[in-house]
Amino acid sequence: MSKMTIEEKIGQLNLSGAGNLTPGQVINSDVAKSVCRGQVGAILSLRGLDVIKELQDVAVKNTRLGIPLLFGLDVIHGYETTFPIPLAMSCSWDLEGIKNVARISAIEASCEGIGWTFSPMVDICHDARWGRIAEGAGEDPYLGSAIATAMVQGYQENMSSNTDIMACIKHFALYGAVEAGRDYNTVDMSRYRMYNEYFPPYKAAVEAGAGSVMTSFNTVNGIPSTANKWLLTDVLRNQWHFNGFAVTDATAISELRQHGLGDLQQVSAKALKAGVDMDMGSGGFIGTLKKSL
Repeated sequence: MSKMTIEEKIGQLNLSGAGNLTPGQVINSDVAKSVCRGQVGAILSLRGLDVIKELQDVAVKNTRLGIPLLFGLDVIHGYETTFPIPLAMSCSWDLEGIKNVARISAIEASCEGIGWTFSPMVDICHDARWGRIAEGAGEDPYLGSAIATAMVQGYQENMSSNTDIMACIKHFALYGAVEAGRDYNTVDMSRYRMYNEYFPPYKAAVEAGAGSVMTSFNTVNGIPSTANKWLLTDVLRNQWHFNGFAVTDATAISELRQHGLGDLQQVSAKALKAGVDMDMGSGGFIGTLKKSL
């Protein structure tokens, strides 16, 4: 850390897309040029061992400090092997089987250089109109907590093997409680109900050792989750002692502007101070934090 410039530190907070890369063309791509400038810490949704290795070589061999990239992907219910959707798996109550699904997924994904999965989705949902309900475990906090624990353990084990990949708890918080099941909508809820019905699976995943958490798009009692210090710092870190990192959902920082929280520079600073550690796709951290500092 003492060797890093401000620009390099901010670059590590930037999760970037890579586009459609083909082997042999990586070194001349726009994302490779950004990596060479120290402006990328992690890569989103890139598949293929050859292109991942080529881009990793760019980071390790062609940057000042040689910091490897972290490659993340939505490995939701299998990587090459396709398993039932999470909602269907939850109906089995077979926790060992669900853990094995995550383990097999981790082994297959890690073989192609993926080190981070955006799973498990542990959002409790009581409204079947919500479009993401199929990706979670349904409405029961006990079952949801048990499945969250099993999946984190399956993906990560003890993070000592090349086949272990980092889990990401999503979406923090209350994403499945949006009014009328409308994605990104408002959540207006008492803290009593939060802690008893909706928070348990998130907390269970934290206690299982999940390395990362993803912020949700919705507001929680008037404040968007991505800029919500009570959620990301008071609850997640101070109450639950989470020591991993918080990443936004796609372009969530730039979308804070639609909530009226300011321009891109202002909302980027608000997100950082609330507890966000990595910006997915908004370009807010990489584009404005040095000026804000």
